[in-house]
Amino acid sequence: MAEGSGTASVADMEAAFQKFAVHGDSKATGKEMNGKNFAKLCKDCKVIDGKGVTGTDVDIVFSKVKAKSARVITFEQFTQAMTELAPKRFKGKGQEEALQSLYGLIAGKEPTNVGVTKVAKASAVDRLTDSSKYTGSHKERFDESGRGRGRAGREEMPDTSGYVGAYKGQGTYDSKVKEDA
Repeated sequence: MAEGSGTASVADMEAAFQKFAVHGDSKATGKEMNGKNFAKLCKDCKVIDGKGVTGTDVDIVFSKVKAKSARVITFEQFTQAMTELAPKRFKGKGQEEALQSLYGLIAGKEPTNVGVTKVAKASAVDRLTDSSKYTGSHKERFDESGRGRGRAGREEMPDTSGYVGAYKGQGTYDSKVKEDA
C-alpha cells in the first residue's frame, strides 16, 4: 500500500473495524465482526451506494470471505472483502486506487446511531403521572398531596374488629348492657 496524501493507514482501518465490530454487542472483543455489523459499516461509510454496491453485494462478499462454518470475519478477511468491493464501488479506477478510495471512506469512522430511541418529552410523561388527574379507584391510591398511600391505597383492608360485615350497631354493646342493668 502506498502511503501518501489521501491514503488511509492500516491502523485507521483497524480502528474503524473494531468500533463497528463491538457495535451493539457488549460481549464482542473487536477482533471479529458479524455480518450485521459488516453491513452496517458498509452502509454508514457509504460503501453501499445503491448502484455499484448494494446490500446484497455486501452480504455475498461477507459469505465469500468468511470461513465455512464461521459467522464472523477477522480483520484480514475484512481487508479481503474490501478488496473485492472496491472495484465495484469505484468503477473506472485501478484496483489499488479504488481500494485506497474505499479505505478513505471507512478510516476513522464510528457507527452512527440513527433512529435510536430518544427520551420522551417530559410534558407527556408529567401529564400521565399527575395523580391529581386520576379518577375512579386509581384516585383512592393517592392522598391530597399526590403521594401514594401504599398498601392502604391498593387493597381493601378487612375489618378485623370481630363484628359482622354490615352490622350498624358496632360499638354500642356497652351502652345496651348498661341500659338493661
